[in-house]
Amino acid sequence: MNPEILQKISTDVAKLDEALTKLELNLPEYGSWPQSVHQFDEKSINVLKTALAARRPVLLRGDPGTGKSQLAHAASVVLGRLFVYEVVNAHTEGQDLLWKFDAVSRLAEAQTIKAGDDKRAILDTQRFISPGVLWWALDWEAAHKVYEDSHYQLSLPERPLGWQQAHGSVILIDEIDKANAELPNSLLEILGNNAVEIPWLNTTIGGKGNLPPLVIITTNEERELPSAFVRRCLVLNLDLPKDDKALIDLLVERGKLHFGDQCSPDVRSKAAGQLVKDRVMAKDKGVTPPGQAEYLDILRALSVLAKTEDAQLKLLDKISEFALRKYPVMHDK
Repeated sequence: MNPEILQKISTDVAKLDEALTKLELNLPEYGSWPQSVHQFDEKSINVLKTALAARRPVLLRGDPGTGKSQLAHAASVVLGRLFVYEVVNAHTEGQDLLWKFDAVSRLAEAQTIKAGDDKRAILDTQRFISPGVLWWALDWEAAHKVYEDSHYQLSLPERPLGWQQAHGSVILIDEIDKANAELPNSLLEILGNNAVEIPWLNTTIGGKGNLPPLVIITTNEERELPSAFVRRCLVLNLDLPKDDKALIDLLVERGKLHFGDQCSPDVRSKAAGQLVKDRVMAKDKGVTPPGQAEYLDILRALSVLAKTEDAQLKLLDKISEFALRKYPVMHDK
C-alpha cells in the first residue's frame, strides 16, 4: 500500500483512540441531521479501526434507534472526513449510489426542441446526471464538475473546513435491508476495487492511489442480506441489552448524555422502566418493541413541556403511551 495512505490510516486510528477517552462528542448540524452528541464505546472504536486497516465495510446490525447511523456521522467528525450518505428504499439500485439520471426531464426537454436547436447539446446525458454518494466520496472534483454542469442537481455534500480528497471520506449506506439483493451484491466490486468506471465520461474515478473511504452500512433486519455480501463486511451488533437492569442503566446514561440536568435521574429511570415494560408487552404481541429512539423522544418532550422533576414525573404517566406503546390496544366493550 502507498506509504502516504498507510500514514493517513495510522493517523486516523490515533484519532479514534483519542475519541474513546472523551466523555462525549458534539456533532454539528449536517443537512437534515440535527445537532446531537455521541459517546463512543470500545467495540465501536475497535470495529472502525479494523475497517480502516482491513479496508472493509462495516455492517451495523441492531434495533432501530440504537445509534447505527449516528456512528457514521461521529466517525466522520472525529476523522475530519467528508460525510456522505444514502438512505436506501425499495426502489434503490446499485447505480443510484454512483449517479442518478433524470430521464423524465430529458424526455420533457426532447418534446420542446424546435427546428434549428442543437438537439445533441440539449439532450446531452451529462445535463441530466447527478452524482451519487460513491462518486462524491471517490472523486469530489469530478463529481462537482458534473454537478455544476447538470440541470438535475440533488443535494451537494458539505465539505469539512479545509477538506481535500486526500483526507478521505465516510460513506453511510443506511437501511440496506430495504433494497433487493442486487444492491448489496453490486457494491462488492466497487468497494473491493475502490474505483469505478464512468462509461459516458470515458474515465475511471478512484483507484489504487486514493485513500479508501470508510464505508458504514446499516440494517434493521427487515430482509436477509446475501451471505456473500455479509462475508465481505466487518459486523458489529448494536442490540440493546437483554437484561432489564442493564438496559435501564444504559438508557439512563444515554438520557444524561443527551439532556443532562434537563431531566433528573429519577425521571430518566422511571421512563426507562416504563420502556422495559412496554418492550415486554410489544414482544408478546409480536410487534416491534420501542427502543432507545422512543426513550429519547419521551425525555425530549418532558424537557420542553415540564421544568420541574415533579411535573415531569406526573406528565410522564400521561404521555408515555404515545411514544412507547406502538401496538393496538384492545378495549373491553
